[in-house]
Amino acid sequence: MTTVEHHDLHHDFPEMSEQIRSLKMKDRHFARLFDEYHELDREVRKIEEDVEPTSDDHLEQLKMRRVHLKDDLYTMLKQA
Repeated sequence: MTTVEHHDLHHDFPEMSEQIRSLKMKDRHFARLFDEYHELDREVRKIEEDVEPTSDDHLEQLKMRRVHLKDDLYTMLKQA
C-alpha cells in the first residue's frame, strides 16, 4: 500500500497555526477557502489511496486546484 502524504495547512505550516486558527474565526472568506482546501485534500487522498477511482486528468485537476487554494491561503496568512 502506498503512503499518501497529508497536505493539511497545520501540517505544512506549523509555525502559522495561531494565524490559521485566528483567521478561521475572524475571516469568513479564509474559513470558506480553508474548508474547500481540506475537502479537496480529502478527495485527492481517497483517490491516491485507491478508495475512489478516477481518471488521471481529473486527479491532476484536483491537485492543481489544491495548489492554487494553498497559495491563496498562504498569501492570506502572510498578510495577517
